[in-house]
Amino acid sequence: MSSPLLTRPGAVAAGGPDQGVAAHYGEPVAEQRALVRGIGLTDLSHLGVVTVTGPDRLTWLHSLATQQLSGLTPGDSVETLLLDVHGHIEHAAAVLDDGECTWLVTEAGHADALATFLDSMRFMLRVEVRRAEEVAVLGTSADGPTLRLRDGSAPLRWVDPWPAVGEGSSAYGTVTDHPGTERSAVLWLVPREQLVDVVDDATGAGARLAGVTAWEALRVAAWRPRLAREVDERALPHELDWLRTAVHLSKGCYRGQETVARVFNLGKPPRRLVFLHLDGSDHITPEHGEPVLADGREVGRLTSVARHHELGPIGLALLKRSLAVDAELTVGTVAASQEEIVAPEGFGTGRPDPIDRAGLRRPR
Repeated sequence: MSSPLLTRPGAVAAGGPDQGVAAHYGEPVAEQRALVRGIGLTDLSHLGVVTVTGPDRLTWLHSLATQQLSGLTPGDSVETLLLDVHGHIEHAAAVLDDGECTWLVTEAGHADALATFLDSMRFMLRVEVRRAEEVAVLGTSADGPTLRLRDGSAPLRWVDPWPAVGEGSSAYGTVTDHPGTERSAVLWLVPREQLVDVVDDATGAGARLAGVTAWEALRVAAWRPRLAREVDERALPHELDWLRTAVHLSKGCYRGQETVARVFNLGKPPRRLVFLHLDGSDHITPEHGEPVLADGREVGRLTSVARHHELGPIGLALLKRSLAVDAELTVGTVAASQEEIVAPEGFGTGRPDPIDRAGLRRPR
């Protein structure tokens, strides 16, 4: 489904998981700066929205997901993962409840599968799952333009919790000054038939349209994992530092919980997410999915790539956990240096002290 905003002057269509909306409107760098300044507005209407209604919805979702959802109050913004039995990530969603309905926002290519999976798990519970194709998503910064519907009311608003470490969660990096604190992303749920009117009202009041290229550059700079980019069939939440906002380590049983607990307690997930500074001197930007090499051997793959308005070409990559932080890397013909996101030691904060052979806990 293509967005009507693709007809705006200068609009260039995006590809890959962002197909259907604009990559940019002619000035991607200026559009990034507009988002940073709080006047940017990004068309994310390609994202999928799934609704769950019924009196059992929160306790039921709580039993399936990695996040604490049973006590979710109207207006709270959280995110959650759904795992397979081996603890690998299958789905990720922004979660918002309005008191009567729980809204799940996910990748365009995953919405149908998410709805199908949830529907298959209903059994005799009083819940109803539906793909809400009549709802579109817009993105702003938290202090950005306030959007209004035709009746003057504000749309439902989800505030990204990244990178704050939630209660019962854990961080897998040692950085204290996390760059994600400089980004404050908000998703707005708008009736699709009002999408153009909402955008026109906002731009008429001074907002500026910014494409997904700008949105993605700020995400990558914030070290924020994305389901459509960082996740493959082997991805564990620990490898991506995704426990900090999407996993509650003390909640009840859910599919994949044993793996989450085991890796957290034992440490050392197989891979680790890193931030890459890419050499931009030859104006060559590698492609998503390209192998990352160290001394000519493959040590991982590039998961995301962007051109930031201040940092230049940047990326995220999943590498072997044991690879040295100062290893010289190349992506294709482009030289790269890594910045630690997930620590090579592979231990999360709050991990219990290991137990020695005598059965006593010893300090790490």
